[in-house]
Amino acid sequence: MAETSIFGWIPAFAGMTAPEFIRFLKKIDGESPAGLNLHLVVDTYGTHKHPRVKSWLQRHPRFHLHFIPTSSSWLNMVERWFREITDKRIRRGTFQNVPALIAAIKDYVNNHNQNPRVFVWSAPVERILEKYAKCKGLLDSLHLRHE
Repeated sequence: MAETSIFGWIPAFAGMTAPEFIRFLKKIDGESPAGLNLHLVVDTYGTHKHPRVKSWLQRHPRFHLHFIPTSSSWLNMVERWFREITDKRIRRGTFQNVPALIAAIKDYVNNHNQNPRVFVWSAPVERILEKYAKCKGLLDSLHLRHE
């Protein structure tokens, strides 16, 4: 397994429960080499911090959860992954039903893992700071209008 492999997880329903997340962790545990430390980037959703999940993680010290800050999706490389799968597979497809869509997503993930690539942050700092200043200026002007 390559260091940049993606594990796909599609919950059985829209909501996510602690037992369902633990099933996903067990899947990763079973499919990863025994000596490998596993780093998972997750959002701050309560399921990831549930007492049952915390207990499971304490018994499996090779798992390391990294929580992204709230409202930081522009920083989140996972968002980059979703954009790629959306652009390269989902928007290009026609799916007769949800199981067909799920199969297409799983197929894309499996194909990606045959030749994984690391996502690299490539924007220059200056461009990021310019965009930040522009957005901040816009927000400040909107705030002033409402005072």
